[in-house]
Amino acid sequence: MDCNTEKNCIFSLENIHFHYERDGKIRQVLQGVDLALLPEQHIGFYGPNGSGKTTLFRCITGLITPQQGCVRFHGREMRAEKDFHSLRCAVGFVLQHAEDQLFFPSVLEDVAFGPLNLGLSPEAARERAHETLRNLGLDGFENRLTHRLSGGEKKLVSLAAVLAMRPEALLLDEPTNGLDNEARERIIDILQKLPTARITISHDWDFLARVSTTYLTLAHGRLNACAPSFSHTHAHAHPLGDEPHAH
Repeated sequence: MDCNTEKNCIFSLENIHFHYERDGKIRQVLQGVDLALLPEQHIGFYGPNGSGKTTLFRCITGLITPQQGCVRFHGREMRAEKDFHSLRCAVGFVLQHAEDQLFFPSVLEDVAFGPLNLGLSPEAARERAHETLRNLGLDGFENRLTHRLSGGEKKLVSLAAVLAMRPEALLLDEPTNGLDNEARERIIDILQKLPTARITISHDWDFLARVSTTYLTLAHGRLNACAPSFSHTHAHAHPLGDEPHAH
């Protein structure tokens, strides 16, 4: 763990083990994972599909419970759902599929929903939503129908919905997945200007290199520190299987 003291970390994971059991077979996903996020730290997190990256995010936010290990938020161990509630208010989770995060007919309603849940008045929540949309260059989106937005626009609105809660840290799960180059560049521009501490999951090294300062890979359930390779790194079917490798 790279924190001088536990309380310097926004959150930390200690010796996390997690497995799935299906049809009597156990699949180890996380094996002894240690991880810590410091204020204003930008971690890029690489790994092929199915390597356990999203599972790790779900452990951080208490959506699933590891079989072993603990999660700490500002040094305090998260034991019960009420503990994780405070963490989830401070650590925004931007899901891979924006449709899973947008529930209301209009953009303004979606972006104001988080601030309302934090206890802001309806008027204050709407003002927070307007401000966040302006900051992301989404002026004029307030009354647009969410289901009619493009994939890139939905990604931006889901990010706005999380940022409107003024989180202390962000967890971004494949934020550019499925986007065209214009939308991808817009996400990159926003993240480069955003000081908020974050962990960004992606299988795109080039993207991670532009928005991160620290890099980790997850393979065989274990985290490894690494530097990005600018050779073409990917996962596909041939003798190396789904392991990341360079050409």
